Amino acid sequence: MKKYHIFVCLFSLWIFTSVHSQPTSKKIDVLIVDGFSNHDWEQTTYVVKTILEKSELFNVSVSTSPAEPEDKNWKHWKPKFKKFDVIIINCNNINNKEIKWPKKIEKHLEHYVTTGGGLYILHSANNAFPHWKGYNLMIGLGWRQPNQGIALQVTNDEKIKEIPLGEGKATYHGPRKDVIIYKLNNHPINRDLPKKWKTPDMELYKYARGPAKNLTVLSYARDDITNINWPVEWVVSYGNGRVYNSSMGHLWKGQTYPISYRCIGFQTILIRATEWLASESVTYKIPENFPTEFNISLANEQISKK
Repeated sequence: MKKYHIFVCLFSLWIFTSVHSQPTSKKIDVLIVDGFSNHDWEQTTYVVKTILEKSELFNVSVSTSPAEPEDKNWKHWKPKFKKFDVIIINCNNINNKEIKWPKKIEKHLEHYVTTGGGLYILHSANNAFPHWKGYNLMIGLGWRQPNQGIALQVTNDEKIKEIPLGEGKATYHGPRKDVIIYKLNNHPINRDLPKKWKTPDMELYKYARGPAKNLTVLSYARDDITNINWPVEWVVSYGNGRVYNSSMGHLWKGQTYPISYRCIGFQTILIRATEWLASESVTYKIPENFPTEFNISLANEQISKK
């Protein structure tokens, strides 16, 4: 009996030790880089940070760069990309091409991604830095002129059609509208999503252009004026790293937590794409109130930067 009790005690101690010594799951470290944009970048950063942290999957930090080309603080701005699992770019210099990151920081971001980092190009961040060859390769497609890259369309039988360099228009969008998103390629980010779902007040980019190398289109939407299908989300392989790029996520100056950000579909994609960029896997489940082809679904809570 004594031997039996000793065995039970030792076995119980082993179970207790094994269970309680399991490492807790580490949150994903995310860095949002902002500082200048023709959009409301401050509120965008605040809302994105809040949505991600609410999922309890992420720790989110922010690095805000100087906003003027001649600012002396550029020499002190040194974001530590390698400390983070995912970088979210929330800036663009479309209104002032003279605002550029220092060359050293550009090279650091390229190295970060090519050695396995994850990069999220948030909405108008694909308007940024047309001068930067590495950035163009990382984002795949962006807001560019006809001579700055090819464009992609999705045919009605869901094939990718290339529009050659110099042909067609520069990138543009029409008025913001409620748009049906069509899933094109199966991917961990959109796994279990419906084939079609509706998102509100979105800008559909037409003739997004770039090198489009190592690029996979995840979804598209139809321009109801021309009936042409344009990519909405795509991923790019860059070295050993991953890039996610999407025109969803518009937040203009004067808006407060607009319906485009309250969209459950957008928030779900934001979380799942960021998780995938960090680890190539996705654990965040599709919520029961995810939008359908006919019904938009909005978050009820209020998020606003005072």
